[in-house]
Amino acid sequence: MKRIILLSIATLGLCSASAQIAHDGWRGPNRTGVYAETGLLKQWPEAGPALMWESLEAGKGYSSPVVAGDRVYITGMSDDQSMEIFTAYTLDGKKLYSVPYSKPWDGQYPETRTTPTIDNGKAYLISGAGQIVCINTLDGKILWSVDGAKQFARKTGNWGTSECALVFDNKVIYTPGGDLTTMVALDKNTGKEIWRSGALGDPSTYLSPLLIEYKGRRQIVGATANNMIGVNPDTGKIEWQYTIKPKTEASWANIAPNTPLFKDGKLFYSHGYDIFSFMLQLADDMQSVKLVWHNGDMDTQHGGYVLIDDTIYGTNHDRVSSAWCALDWQTGKTLYADAWANKSAGVVIAADGMLYCYSERTGAVALVKPSREKFDIISQFRITKGSGPHWAHPVIKDGVMYLRHGEALMAYKIK
Repeated sequence: MKRIILLSIATLGLCSASAQIAHDGWRGPNRTGVYAETGLLKQWPEAGPALMWESLEAGKGYSSPVVAGDRVYITGMSDDQSMEIFTAYTLDGKKLYSVPYSKPWDGQYPETRTTPTIDNGKAYLISGAGQIVCINTLDGKILWSVDGAKQFARKTGNWGTSECALVFDNKVIYTPGGDLTTMVALDKNTGKEIWRSGALGDPSTYLSPLLIEYKGRRQIVGATANNMIGVNPDTGKIEWQYTIKPKTEASWANIAPNTPLFKDGKLFYSHGYDIFSFMLQLADDMQSVKLVWHNGDMDTQHGGYVLIDDTIYGTNHDRVSSAWCALDWQTGKTLYADAWANKSAGVVIAADGMLYCYSERTGAVALVKPSREKFDIISQFRITKGSGPHWAHPVIKDGVMYLRHGEALMAYKIK
């Protein structure tokens, strides 16, 4: 069981009120997991959608690809596993370049986990070792690099840094945790420090933060190992914190790998590892939160979740017999918890009114009709290329679904 738990942490919903950000990156432009596509297939052929191209040279990793303009970008490991690399492909799968940008995490499961954030012709990366890097996407040239682990006295859990850079205005956000600061903002053009928040003394966690807007104000919502936090995006001041309490004394340390959902002043989290799911209500002045409800069924580890209408879709990961779940947004009531793909948990995204689910254990990929009654599978097929657990989140862009499994990157036509 311990080995399964360790394997499950190496990586990393429709949030209709999240602040709008005009760049491509982790779980879509606004980190919702819901992609603004139309005209997609409502049923796949028996063998699955048509494979347009594949590459077995992406390098080992758990990060997701990003499609921006006429290119696909992805991070992976070098052949000798000594460096993290950033690779660009054309939309038909031709590799344009690969550039090493950082040493990887030097502990367990070092494979890359940072999904690039692409903004105005630049890629922003945070490596497992805590290096914050800006790369020119045109030619792969490194424009600046900051040793965030050293400069900000990073304090991590067992699996290093697993944070995708949040980029907005002129800022790049990084959460080192520790005794020196909690969250920092760097100038996206130079890498120079703009602000740093106060220190909570907590280790960092594995969450990629979210920029929200409520009552005419913005806030960064992030996490440390023991606290959810709301941070002023202009000053770095921590405006509220919510201490996360394990269900039992035997529960694992707080992991927090999932970006929260936000809608109408409410924040939803599922932390995995017996923390389960909970809803917070944000005060109108954004200076405090209170618990609305707690759910003991949805225990998503790092597969994300999506919100469609008033239903949250995600997984329960009990490491032996997992289920795919639906919760009511308003009440937290469990609507269903159904097994699929050898009782495996996994990743969920959504597009054009359908769910796209990816089993971490078996590599099965399913097209699922949203339902408040059951896990309603319409079509499914299985990924057989690549190695390791199936942890990378699928990406949908311009009628193409991109799937990553270890060193394998695949593009499927779904329109």
